[in-house]
Amino acid sequence: MYFSASQIALMIGGKVDGDPNATVNSFGKIEEAGAGQLSFLANPKYEEYLYITKASIIIVKESLELKHPVASTLIRVGDPYTAFATLLQKYQEFMQQQLKGIQQPCYIAQSAKYGENVYIGAFAYLGENVKVGNNTKIYPGVYLGDNVTVGDNSVIFPGVKILHNCVIGNNVTIHAGTIIGSDGFGFAPQADGSFSKVPQIGNVVIEDDVEIGANCTIDRATIGSTIIRKGVKMDNLIQIAHNVEIGGSTVVAAQAGISGSTKVGKGVMIGGQAGIVGHLHIGDGAKINAQSGVSKSIEPGKAVTGSPAHDYAAALRSQALSRNLPDIERRIKQLEQLVQQLVKTTS
Repeated sequence: MYFSASQIALMIGGKVDGDPNATVNSFGKIEEAGAGQLSFLANPKYEEYLYITKASIIIVKESLELKHPVASTLIRVGDPYTAFATLLQKYQEFMQQQLKGIQQPCYIAQSAKYGENVYIGAFAYLGENVKVGNNTKIYPGVYLGDNVTVGDNSVIFPGVKILHNCVIGNNVTIHAGTIIGSDGFGFAPQADGSFSKVPQIGNVVIEDDVEIGANCTIDRATIGSTIIRKGVKMDNLIQIAHNVEIGGSTVVAAQAGISGSTKVGKGVMIGGQAGIVGHLHIGDGAKINAQSGVSKSIEPGKAVTGSPAHDYAAALRSQALSRNLPDIERRIKQLEQLVQQLVKTTS
C-alpha cells in the first residue's frame, strides 16, 4: 500500500517541503533507502546522506537549514525520531490488524473465553478459565495456563509461556520466549544441610502499557503478587524474582536481574547487566548504571554506578583520579625532594 507525503504529514503533524504527491510503500535507513521508501534524519552525523539518498520522502527537523539541494521530498516536524516511531507503530498496528481468527491445530479449553477480533495462532494452548480480551493477538506456540487473563489490544509473541493465575493488562506486548509466572527461587535450609522447596503459590500481575522483551523470566510470588506497574519497558534477557514490584514507567536494560522482594520506584532507569539484591527499595527516578551491583537501598533521584554501587558523580571523580595516579605519584616525589632540599638548606 502506498502513502503520499501529504497523507504522512497529516498523520504526524508535519509540513511538506517538496512534492506532496510523492509516494512510499516501505521504510529504509537514510544511507541505504531507495525510491519508494521513507526515511528520517534525527542525528546530525547522518546529514551528509540527506543530499545523496534515493529515498522518496524523508522526515527532518523543522528547523533544518539545507546546505545543498535535495532530490527527496521532506516532511518537517518538531521531533523526527518520535514522528518516525509513530509511523512505525501505525504500520505495525496495521499489519497486526490483518491477523484474525483461530488457526488450527490449537487447544482451547471449553471454559476459556476470548473477545472480538482476536488472533490465536497454531499450536497455541489456552487452559481452563483463560480470558483473552478484544483485539488481542496470541501468536503460535503460546501457552496460557489455567485462569490466566490477558486484556484488550495485547500482543503475545511466539513461544511465550504465561503460567496459571497470572494477569496481563491491556496494550501489553510480550516478546518471544519470555516466561511469566515460573516458580520463585524459594528454598528453606534444613539442619542436615539440604534445602526444602517453599511452594510458590502467588502470581504475576502485569499492568497496562507494559512491553517485555524476548527471553525474560518473571517469577510468581511466594504469596501475593510479583507486580510490573503501568508503562514499564523491559529489554531482553531480564530476570525478575518473586515478590518484586517495579514502579510505573521504569525502564530496564538487557541482562539486568532484580532479586526477591525488592521494590523499584517510578521512573527508574536500570542499565544493562545491573544486579540488585533482595529486599531493597529503589527510590523514584533513581538511575543505576550498567553493570552496577546494588546492595543497599537507593534514595529517590540518586544515580549510582560500580560494584558495589555508589554515588555516580563520586565514582567519576575517583575514576579521573585513578587515571592520573602516575602523574600524582611523580609530583609527590618532586615535592618530597623539594622538602628534603629545604630541610638541608635551613639546617
